[in-house]
Amino acid sequence: MEATTGRSGLGRVVVGVDGSSSARTAVTWAAQEATLRGTGLCLVHATDSDALFLSRAETDRSRRAARALLDQTAEAVTVRHPGLTVVKELSDGPPSGSLRSAAALSGTIVVGHRGLGGFSSLLLGSVGLETVAAATTPVVVVRGAVEPAVSGAVLAAVRDDNDLGCARAAAREALLRKVPLGLLHVRGVGPAAGARVVFHHGAELNDRDHLLPVSELADRVREEFPELTLHADGEKSRSVPGALVDASHHADLLVVGGRRSPGYLGPALGRTTLSLLQHAHCPVELIPRHGAGHGST
Repeated sequence: MEATTGRSGLGRVVVGVDGSSSARTAVTWAAQEATLRGTGLCLVHATDSDALFLSRAETDRSRRAARALLDQTAEAVTVRHPGLTVVKELSDGPPSGSLRSAAALSGTIVVGHRGLGGFSSLLLGSVGLETVAAATTPVVVVRGAVEPAVSGAVLAAVRDDNDLGCARAAAREALLRKVPLGLLHVRGVGPAAGARVVFHHGAELNDRDHLLPVSELADRVREEFPELTLHADGEKSRSVPGALVDASHHADLLVVGGRRSPGYLGPALGRTTLSLLQHAHCPVELIPRHGAGHGST
């Protein structure tokens, strides 16, 4: 199934529904996002009954309960967003694969930060972890309050020109919300260093050679999105994940490029990406990074 594209140029929004409070928060965020984009919202519930040894009666009961959950969720969304087209999909397959299939080639997947299982509200659930590790389209992990306070900014964590796709996605999200975009580059340093540097509009830089690629990235985004208000900042920190988690306090959405850890077979996430998905204070959108330069982050 191909994902539709709305006035924003972004694909439709696909969200997982499992009855947990985290999933309900994700649905609330996804419905708002789909309304902003002008695309439909797809609610997906996966029973994973293909992998279970259930009797026919048990399977039927499971499917009835799943349909009821989808119907209730769709009704709640329609009450709040009466003009939004809502599609329901019930899958017998595993949750992660079902979400990726519904997103097709251009949709955005939205998941809560934990499901019905798990042992800590801080940790990303197994379905969310599998989804972000394997997805080839953007994935948003919804963190923060059910009705988050609007801070009026989208933040993109960038490192070099390989993050142009991430910066573009963040620019589109900022334009949807009519808020500024911040590009933040955090350089990991030893305990002896910790100075903060800010760069924009040709300001004097510390470590100019190191930050020049990010400054050039900001210029490319400004050229492509001239109507966008953009600020580019650089920071040194002993902990790159910690600095980005702190920055997420002041963002409506944190957009990051998806890098894979080297040396592993199959999908894996870098340390910084995993830390943000587990501890950020706002929703995190992971943009798959293709091609060369998949360093660990």
